[in-house]
Amino acid sequence: MKIALLAGDGIGPEIMEQALRVLDALALPGVTTEAAPVGGAAYKAHGHPLPPETLALAKASDAILFGAVGDPDCDALERALRPEQAILGLRKELGLFANLRPAKLYPDLADASALRPEIAREIDMVIVRELNGDVYFGEKGMRSTANGRREGYDIMSYNEDEVAAIAKVGYETAIARAGTDRQPKLCSVDKANVLETSQLWRDVVIETGKAYPDVALSHMYVDNAAMQLVRNPGQFDTIVTGNLFGDILSDQASMCAGSIGLLPSASLNGSGQGLYEPIHGSAPDIAGQGKANPLGMILSLAMLLRYSGKNAQAADRVEAAVGHALGAGARTGDLGGTLSTAAMGDAVLAGLAL
Repeated sequence: MKIALLAGDGIGPEIMEQALRVLDALALPGVTTEAAPVGGAAYKAHGHPLPPETLALAKASDAILFGAVGDPDCDALERALRPEQAILGLRKELGLFANLRPAKLYPDLADASALRPEIAREIDMVIVRELNGDVYFGEKGMRSTANGRREGYDIMSYNEDEVAAIAKVGYETAIARAGTDRQPKLCSVDKANVLETSQLWRDVVIETGKAYPDVALSHMYVDNAAMQLVRNPGQFDTIVTGNLFGDILSDQASMCAGSIGLLPSASLNGSGQGLYEPIHGSAPDIAGQGKANPLGMILSLAMLLRYSGKNAQAADRVEAAVGHALGAGARTGDLGGTLSTAAMGDAVLAGLAL
């Protein structure tokens, strides 16, 4: 398996270093890595956030381990050259249409959640988010109204094939999570009471579900889903939703689970190739200070091993090592502790050695 290493900006290189320490400790045969610049770092070095060489490496790799992009120095650039365009470009060029974002509360972090501990302990879900449609990729621009006022517009749209593809991932994720112990549950989140795009979404999710009769399908409007995530998160098992709603709900779920620094993600295409990244962003305010929590990055490595590497045993080892570190009291600043980025990496390696 060839892994492309795209550390990116801000805290990206720091947390990538800790994930690579874990990967080295696993000593997996046949795994090779190659690094390339991306985001603001790539723009400064090559004049583009996603240089041709970086894109070529990504396409030639089985999986991409991605740090973060975002650099305040690049905020004044035209939109096409901003660091964030690198991740959008990778999603488009590699067909990474399905984003999986697990949110699970580690028992020892119940007090770190924004929710009451007895509610937070119930959190164990995966949000399946469509990545290549919706307002992020629809027609957009600025125009003048009839009376000369400025007006911005972003068009939300999905076609039925796009919805069917992500719905299929949602159903299959629900089945995989349930195993043989319980009935799979899938909640589809939309805004079908006011949006035609969401009405199509709901209709196609129902149609696709005919091939998955054992999955219990429910529907929820996105505003209610946001409320239920803090009121009763334990009711959710697998959520499938669109790009915009998924972006918001997955960040909300991260704080319910204790810290945005803990949560990994996988962005997959139809062939099993994936991009794996923590969801927290580049955090330029703490970059280079050794304060970043590397656990989201390390858990993203675990997802890489599980989905693209097809190595569930190695993934389980990494996840267990993170659980052991937290159980032993290891905490970075975002979790109320004082450990540095490297010290948290040390704690995970200690768990991996058990």
